[in-house]
Amino acid sequence: SVPSCCSARYNLALLACLGFFLLYALRVNLSVALVDMVEPNSSLAKNTTSNVCPDHSSTINVPRNTTGEKYSWDADTQGWILGSFFYGYIITQIPGGYLASKIGGKLLLGFGIFGTSIFTLLTPLAADLGVGYLIAVRALEGLGEGVTFPAMHSMWSSWAPPLERSKLLSISYAGAQLGTVVSLPLSGLICYYMNWVYVFYIFGALGVLWWFFWMGLVSDTPETHRSISHAEREYILSSLKAQLSTQKSVPWRPMLESLPLWAIVVAHFSYNWTFYTLLTLLPTYMKEILRFDAQENGFLSALPYFGCWLCIILSGQIADYLREKQNFSTVCVRKCFTLIGMIGPAVFLVAAGFIGCNYAVAVAFVTISTTLGGFCTSGYSINHLDIAPSYAGILLGITNSFATIPGMVGPVIAKNLTHN
Repeated sequence: SVPSCCSARYNLALLACLGFFLLYALRVNLSVALVDMVEPNSSLAKNTTSNVCPDHSSTINVPRNTTGEKYSWDADTQGWILGSFFYGYIITQIPGGYLASKIGGKLLLGFGIFGTSIFTLLTPLAADLGVGYLIAVRALEGLGEGVTFPAMHSMWSSWAPPLERSKLLSISYAGAQLGTVVSLPLSGLICYYMNWVYVFYIFGALGVLWWFFWMGLVSDTPETHRSISHAEREYILSSLKAQLSTQKSVPWRPMLESLPLWAIVVAHFSYNWTFYTLLTLLPTYMKEILRFDAQENGFLSALPYFGCWLCIILSGQIADYLREKQNFSTVCVRKCFTLIGMIGPAVFLVAAGFIGCNYAVAVAFVTISTTLGGFCTSGYSINHLDIAPSYAGILLGITNSFATIPGMVGPVIAKNLTHN
């Protein structure tokens, strides 16, 4: 096989990794900044009766920057603000997959991230104009991000040799976890020492910068790549020869009748319910229940995603090793990895609810739960490419549409279950 170091396909994986890093940074920064944007008493008024854990922060109090504007949004309004992103996100999933198969993933992914960055830069202005504007800007960010995963899947269908699929995809999508890991504590520090508006300005500017690199260095297919070696181009094209369909029209009906596709839908929906609820509400849980201050909160909220990132990278390597060297069937590997990535998180998350105020164990359980979820990336997440590589982008659009519903209703339901 062709060496992977400095190869065009691994460069694509790394640039994609950075892209998803920024996408998730742009997505989760609001969860942290929101804790700082809301007047302290507006969400705590109802919380006085519940049994709260004792304060235990022993950090030296640095005079914090309190120049940021404060808004009096109640818990329900905050739930809507956090959920609004997904209303835009769900709309562009299937169109994103379809467009990627027509115009290519490069432009779609590039402009998806570029658009999201621009709207992030406008977030502080929108918050000043009022809650409706903020919700609209977040929904528009969702529109931009909605095309990204289908576009990337579509690009990998012409770039990833079948036996390197788990590795290449896990590298590119692991950027999402890493973005969460870095932006949660970093947003906390920026809020603490500067002002929450900079959370949006800094990440938004980085997104625009990434866009220039992406447009200059990446191409849709190995054939059109400027600096790919002849050997690598031949290696990728020959490995994919039997895989890609020559049919031009999209077989919508067989897709909707496909049982394996519906199995992926169920897996994707279930996994995302836990993932999105934690992603949007973990900082609030750390602050209101476990009583960590802003700096600790960012670091501890990031810990689970760091575990998940490690797990995604490792499980991608293991999955391809089992398929290539140990002759495990692809079906067997995908099923086992999905099973571990579903049952594991469920057990530890339920357990975390019974811990009470034992901070160390609560953080440990949430971390183990999210880490084990990383196995799913080499399970159901890549399955679209196994069952129909030519339409992988569209298939991901379909499953991700269903899997976005938890992002819309999960945080709202969680906020409603925990009014006191």
